[in-house]
Amino acid sequence: MVLAGVAQAQQAPPPVEDPAPAVDAAPPPAEGVRTLEEVRALKPEDDQPLDLYRFRNPVKVESNRFSRSWSEPPTPEQVSLSGGYLMMGINYGLMAAAKGLHTLTGGRDQIQSAVARPPPELSQAQRSRALRFCAQQEDCAAPPGN
Repeated sequence: MVLAGVAQAQQAPPPVEDPAPAVDAAPPPAEGVRTLEEVRALKPEDDQPLDLYRFRNPVKVESNRFSRSWSEPPTPEQVSLSGGYLMMGINYGLMAAAKGLHTLTGGRDQIQSAVARPPPELSQAQRSRALRFCAQQEDCAAPPGN
């Protein structure tokens, strides 16, 4: 047995193949191989850091008609950052006066809803020119002949 072990030790080791394939050569996709679909990372609802001891209300209330006029009272931190209660009162008074003046003068709102304009109407000459151009193209979706 000792001779057999010595004989194996003297033999050349078999050639080792490189386990990492070349970066350029990508194997062709085999049939029936399933690939992952598109994955999207969604932004979390809260941008605040995770606080394990913070109370999180399990009830999610949908917005309703009262949500527009309701505003949460400011926290003491917000009050101190905005200059204190006196400055907040002055700013609220100025905003109310500006809103009343805006209502009295009948001016337009700063934020207005968008109004779409109607599509442009083409003359008969323009329509016929567009149809002639479309006929020259191979893959043109022309409206029914007018």
